[in-house]
Amino acid sequence: MFVTGGTGYIGRRLIEALLARGHRVRALVRPESAGRVPAGAITVVGNALEASSFAAAVTPADTIVHLVGTPHPSPSKAAEFQRVDRPSILATVEAARRAGAAHLVYVSVAHPAPVMHAYIEARSAGERAIADAGLTATILRPWYVLGPGHRWPYLLIPFYAVARLIPSKRESARRLGLVTLPQMVNALVRAVENPPRPGQIRILEVPDIQSG
Repeated sequence: MFVTGGTGYIGRRLIEALLARGHRVRALVRPESAGRVPAGAITVVGNALEASSFAAAVTPADTIVHLVGTPHPSPSKAAEFQRVDRPSILATVEAARRAGAAHLVYVSVAHPAPVMHAYIEARSAGERAIADAGLTATILRPWYVLGPGHRWPYLLIPFYAVARLIPSKRESARRLGLVTLPQMVNALVRAVENPPRPGQIRILEVPDIQSG
């Protein structure tokens, strides 16, 4: 098991969950972040934007979970999406391709949507790279993950409830719904432990993530 972005918002909790279930986890981190890797995981020091810095640590048996990304994404961070989000998934795809890794799990974003176009484009570029490389993959498409420090969208819950009652808005309300951090971690664990058939790309949308 190889995790990129393992010291972040989702990454730390995922690694802890995987370790608790008996998985052997290696986490790719920058040198200055090595001390933040959950106890029990093996630290791999490298640059998530450069495949050459970590590709040798990936094996054919690995499931790679890619979680690198710009924290608290917003329309004002378009440059960061191009500097971090896009090149990091391209580097992970290249490392997976070189190793012939068994499975790549990628957190993308729900789309189409009326906002966050630059973020969606960067994440969609990652999806295209996975398909072009012919990898076996699971792609998760959350919209917003609720949790510590990420709670303001709770204010939108009444609007989602109303939208689900309007036929023309119902599909968008489901596709762009909110998921909780535990739901996201559980969905990632399920993806890791239940890979698709070799060569298949499986897409998990918001309702799939919410379903538990």
